[in-house]
Amino acid sequence: MSNTLLVILFIVGYAAIALEHPIRVNKTATALLLAVVSWVMLIMLTNETANELLPELSHHLSDISEIVFFLMGAMTIVELIDTHRGFRVVSTLVKTKNKVSLLWIICFITFFLSAILDNLTTSIVMVSILRKMIDDKKDRMIFASMVIVAANAGGAWSPIGDVTTTMLWIGGQISAVNIIETLFIPSLVSLLIPLIYFTIKMKGEKIAETENDTEVPQPYSTHIFILGILSLISVPVFKQLTHLPPYMGILLGLSIMWVITEILHSKRERKDLQVASVLGKIDLSSILFFVGILLTVAALQTAGILELTSTWLDTTIPNKDIVVTLLGVASSIIDNVPLVAATIGMYPLHVFPMDDKLWEMIAFCAGTGGSLLIIGSAAGVVVMGMENISFGWYLKKISIPVLIGYLVGVGCYLVIYAAIHS
Repeated sequence: MSNTLLVILFIVGYAAIALEHPIRVNKTATALLLAVVSWVMLIMLTNETANELLPELSHHLSDISEIVFFLMGAMTIVELIDTHRGFRVVSTLVKTKNKVSLLWIICFITFFLSAILDNLTTSIVMVSILRKMIDDKKDRMIFASMVIVAANAGGAWSPIGDVTTTMLWIGGQISAVNIIETLFIPSLVSLLIPLIYFTIKMKGEKIAETENDTEVPQPYSTHIFILGILSLISVPVFKQLTHLPPYMGILLGLSIMWVITEILHSKRERKDLQVASVLGKIDLSSILFFVGILLTVAALQTAGILELTSTWLDTTIPNKDIVVTLLGVASSIIDNVPLVAATIGMYPLHVFPMDDKLWEMIAFCAGTGGSLLIIGSAAGVVVMGMENISFGWYLKKISIPVLIGYLVGVGCYLVIYAAIHS
């Protein structure tokens, strides 16, 4: 009975999160309320007292805090680069006027940049660049949609490219080197299929350019861009060398950038370009959303619901490859963060150790599956708002080639896995 009520509460809460715009309640508020109520119900509906459940809650909070500190550090570094107009460096790499050439350049820059930053930030940066290069609205919608696909594909093969892969990396389910080696080609394939499709449709047309770059360059913008990128990509190296958690590596990078920017801007008195000022610009709402969702999933795990769900799935669909592929499709409808958090709770590490096939597939499917619908990823939702792309237009124009790319990417991964382990 208690488990049923917790499941009902989760479904109602998640529906409110998904419908945040119609009901006009921010999803972060709902997630935090859902988290607290779930733990209160867990105490009230079970025979355990708060003191008995407190160690369990503290354990989960410890794991969640590692993700939170990592995200805060990474967001601050990215925001520091953006404040310095460092991403102008990316726009200088694009010179072509041919549609097809521009599409390939934009998609590949997005693919690799999202592996270093994250898919959400990269999408915002690349769509902002597209606005300065393409005047035609219909053309820009196609390009912006492919940015979503490229960003999600790029985030899937990097331990720091997507929140879900970061969760798996910090949780010990995947290692940095292995996830890059195993998922790079499948992620690239999932991008190439829709990219080739739109290449054929465009047939070498010229773009209608626009010139509206009014950004004022800031002091040391290129230096901060390079330093920020180095700080981010050095985190896996730091973990490999020291065996300390990833959040320690990101805090090291942030602290170094903090010291350097303080020194660079102290004489100029540019407080707006220093970390203390930038901290107020990071997306704290998103961080609190992750805290709420992960605490809610932790309550379901503590109640034993995730274990029961895992058993039911194993009985209903014994083939885990099919299960994870369907989870990837589901991530285009349901946010991939709670999905991945749930799978982490469903499948223990002592049964499925680090770099198991299950974790590799989850990282790929949860990352790339969100591109199937425009509402399926944070990158998609943001671009949807920036370019006013409708759900129906994306479904009609983009979803089919992306679905084919997703399935071919899954097939590509299975072939590579079979070849490696034959």
